[in-house]
Amino acid sequence: MDEVFRALADPTRRALLDELFREDGQTLSALEARFDMTRFGVMKHLKVLEEAGLVVTRRDGREKRHLLNPVPIRLVHDRWVSKYAEPWVAGLSDLKTRLESSMEKIYEIYIRTTPEKLWDAITDEDTRAKFQFGTTIASDWTEGSRYRLGAGDFVLMEGTNVVVDPPRKLVQLGVAHFSEAATAVGETRVTWEIEQVEDSCLLTVTHDQLPADAPGELTGGWPMILSGLKTWIETGEVLTTPGSLMYT
Repeated sequence: MDEVFRALADPTRRALLDELFREDGQTLSALEARFDMTRFGVMKHLKVLEEAGLVVTRRDGREKRHLLNPVPIRLVHDRWVSKYAEPWVAGLSDLKTRLESSMEKIYEIYIRTTPEKLWDAITDEDTRAKFQFGTTIASDWTEGSRYRLGAGDFVLMEGTNVVVDPPRKLVQLGVAHFSEAATAVGETRVTWEIEQVEDSCLLTVTHDQLPADAPGELTGGWPMILSGLKTWIETGEVLTTPGSLMYT
């Protein structure tokens, strides 16, 4: 199998196979005439193809004819393509459709703090309530774990922590329950990235995997949330902007 992949890695050798597919049993002279290289160069490529079993030769009088052997390629197909083809093609088709009709929102803010303190503010239940208008977050903060963002019995958002890399990166998938329209969007992704910049941190929040027609309430609250986060960390005060404005 390794020899087959090495042989197929070269574009000239793939072209030789295409030529034999077009007209099988060609001689060295016939193949040489179709490529802009020396006879010796064509011979070297054919030798690699023969060693990989992709080409076999047969004597025809004084000439040697080269024949395409499709069996190794079929084995590659059976091992690496066919068993994956159906789910992957379906998955990639869905992904293509989703990406082509999706949008992303990116927010950046500088906060005078350390990455560790910023990470703790984002993931601590009590601190989250200080800058996200009373909503708390609960999770054990391990990759694959669940999280719940809410206020009392009301679940604002819930989902899965995909990447948990303190104090640098947090990636979450989740479904919002602000309204029926937000819930109907289904699962979206939020990525928190923290980068130390001298005595401050650059916090980048990316909200993506959003349909192009996603309701504004799904992303409209981020500027106030991040402003509240900055205010709390730098001053210890709670931003008093009405929480209801988050979803208008």
